Amino acid sequence: MKRFHVHLHVDDLARSIGFYSKLFAAEPARVESDYAKWMLDDPPVNFAISTRGERAGIDHLGIQTDDAAELAAMKARAKAADMTLLDEGETTCCYARSEKHWVTDPQGIAWEHFHTLANIPVFNEKPTQAAPAAEGACCAPRGRPVGIAVKSADSCC
Repeated sequence: MKRFHVHLHVDDLARSIGFYSKLFAAEPARVESDYAKWMLDDPPVNFAISTRGERAGIDHLGIQTDDAAELAAMKARAKAADMTLLDEGETTCCYARSEKHWVTDPQGIAWEHFHTLANIPVFNEKPTQAAPAAEGACCAPRGRPVGIAVKSADSCC
């Protein structure tokens, strides 16, 4: 199964948690001091909010897969369509360890395709070796495809 993913930056986390909890008639599956996430079943959506962005609004969209085979099929489809692909491989972000890659639509909106491997207790882990990273962001490493916006040092998926 695949799940649609939306990540928004918000100015006031507590106020936004209250709003979206009422909108979805559900409490978040995870809440941290700078982040909240709902894993909705109807419709299947991974909806995340954080206070790590420069301004409120959509950070990125994506598709979360249940297994590595679905992720590999999405990656193959993107390559076959000659989409510029940024393959991050296994990485950490948003309190999770994931395998992921990125593509950018014609308007410049970043799309994250990922398979979550495990939850982690921190927003992201620093790499143990010199891995490419853009200004400290875990969602937009250097070498990203044209059109994937550079995120601020406080930004992440």
